[in-house]
Amino acid sequence: MLFFCVLGPSPAHLLPIRPAVRMIHSLFLVNSSGDIFLEKHWKSVVSRSVCDYFFEAQERASEPENVPPVIPTPHHYLISVLRHRIYFVAVIQSEVPPLFVIEFLHRVVDTFQDYFGVCTEAAIKDNVVVVYELLEEMLDNGFPLATESNILKELIKPPTILRTVVNTITGSTNVGEQLPTGQLSVVPWRRTGVKYTNNEAYFDVVEEIDAIIDKSGSTITAEIQGVIDACVKLTGMPDLTLSFMNPRLLDDVSFHPCVRFKRWEAERILSFIPPDGNFRLLSYHVSLAWVPEVLVAIPVYVKHNITFREGSSQGRFELTLGPKQTMGKAVESVLVTSQLPRGVLNANLTSSQGTYTFDPVTKLLSWDVGKINPQKLPSLKGSMSLQAGTSKPDENPTINIQLKIQQMAISGLKVNRLDMYGEKYKPFKGIKYMTKAGKFQVRT
Repeated sequence: MLFFCVLGPSPAHLLPIRPAVRMIHSLFLVNSSGDIFLEKHWKSVVSRSVCDYFFEAQERASEPENVPPVIPTPHHYLISVLRHRIYFVAVIQSEVPPLFVIEFLHRVVDTFQDYFGVCTEAAIKDNVVVVYELLEEMLDNGFPLATESNILKELIKPPTILRTVVNTITGSTNVGEQLPTGQLSVVPWRRTGVKYTNNEAYFDVVEEIDAIIDKSGSTITAEIQGVIDACVKLTGMPDLTLSFMNPRLLDDVSFHPCVRFKRWEAERILSFIPPDGNFRLLSYHVSLAWVPEVLVAIPVYVKHNITFREGSSQGRFELTLGPKQTMGKAVESVLVTSQLPRGVLNANLTSSQGTYTFDPVTKLLSWDVGKINPQKLPSLKGSMSLQAGTSKPDENPTINIQLKIQQMAISGLKVNRLDMYGEKYKPFKGIKYMTKAGKFQVRT
């Protein structure tokens, strides 16, 4: 139970008794150029020079997302997450559960996005006063306190043009004068006295498939990262239950604190009093490790013929895409990218659908396919010009695919029914499914 509490994004008063030491000492925000554009300290100030260890790790990383999430230094630990091309770097002075800090940093990003619409360097700088007010409320002496959006919006009003003008003229702030009604409640994620003219509850099941396909078309590895995001606008204090037709798929699951875990363990039914507004109900993971391979369906297939001949300055490039295991749903927003060998000077290709670009500097080939028509499969064919005198590349390039499939969860997960108790009105209810590609790679 202690492990569950540590990983959960619960407010501080729901966590185990905390030690006397501070969990998070300082927070630095670093942009894609490597500049620290915002810093926040709790108690004493930690010098910016501590981030030099982070910058060294950043230089060694091949990709921005490959920076180690935990970096030990002689006197501190640096724990970071990368979101929206911004590194959120927390400075820790003593050993704490890293996932606890990482979860909090993600909650900070989600809060900024909820308040400002986007979480970018420009948005943070434009609302820097609100940012510092939020960080002051979210972390109390280095420990998470108020991380629920409903509570924060009662404590600190979201910025608007009118409110900004009034605050500039009067010198007032966005901080509320009263304690939030949900702060001392047994359901701190929901404020009291909620009223709506139209009562509605919508759920989005979004799955992201990561896969590696070998040259012959066989699946080397495949896994699905899924989330259920909710938008609930219901009057009063409703009690919801959500059941699935095949709940056994949900094995590695992380819940919002509102979910009653004991009932899920006993009946595989989600029972909860929802927060007001938008929130993530749960996230889950489906892998070949514990389900039959047929459940991790591969949504597209690729026919490829990429060849380079020894001693020749020409290469051949042929690529054809087609839908596979999509249950009749259309595959949309398809984008194919491939990092061609350094010896390739140019690519003279013809696409039957969409447009392609080739950057002769970075050697990146990008093909924007759009929607796949099963009756006429999109193809990209042509020749590649190689540098004279260069030897045949040691290995063929890999193909990366991005895609979206509306109204389908690739794992086969389906919601059975959604019921509401505790209130007498009938709400509007809706479920939407979507599948998209994460790191989907085909080896040639």
